[in-house]
Amino acid sequence: MNNKKADNKMKIFVIGVFIVFVIVILKVFYIQVFEYDKLNSLASSLWSRNLPIEADRGKIYDRNGVVLADNITTTSLVLIPNQIKDKKDVTEKLAKILNVSYDQMKEHVYKNTSIERVHPFGRRLDYKVAEKIEKLNLEGVYLVRESKRSYPYGTELSHTLGFVGIDNQGLSGIELQYDDYLTGSYGAIKYFSDAKGNKLDLAQVYESPQNGVNVTLTINQKIQASVERELNNVMTKYDPETALAIAMDPNT
Repeated sequence: MNNKKADNKMKIFVIGVFIVFVIVILKVFYIQVFEYDKLNSLASSLWSRNLPIEADRGKIYDRNGVVLADNITTTSLVLIPNQIKDKKDVTEKLAKILNVSYDQMKEHVYKNTSIERVHPFGRRLDYKVAEKIEKLNLEGVYLVRESKRSYPYGTELSHTLGFVGIDNQGLSGIELQYDDYLTGSYGAIKYFSDAKGNKLDLAQVYESPQNGVNVTLTINQKIQASVERELNNVMTKYDPETALAIAMDPNT
């Protein structure tokens, strides 16, 4: 009788283990097949990092294809604090090149973050300054491409064209009105690091930025220049409160 009870218990135990084993197998199968993309994305986010690459803002043209708003390629300073081994030395060298105090630079070098964009004195660097930083070849110190807005004709048509901020966002005029079209999409240099931020010996992945859409206006730059010149002459000669001009027929 006791042997029969023992056999039943053993059977129940074996069946229980078998059921648990089947459940585990099914769970592993479900994770590997149905949740692979999700888990792979989460894992990738833990050990992949992106150095942003700014896209060129769309150009603004007059009706004849004359560029009224263009872009100039510049570089900006980005740090990966966990990759900087001698933080004191890096802080001193960068502070000297950027002409800022040690404490100002220290705030960025010692910051507890995966990627630190040095703002504002590390943005839109002069070519010679960027070259000095590049020659140091400091670990954890990177120079990334950025785009700076340029207006070839200076203040001409400035109230209509408007202007952009330091992050190339439209703040007024055409730049603001068509900001969604003119603004491009960031690209990135993707690299891989361990949990401590140390760079892994894996190939980098380059994701190219998507430049903004160009905008063409109905304005004729030559006529605009002539009108503004004559208005300036009127203001200088007669000193009125305001002066306006309307081109009824550009041909005459």
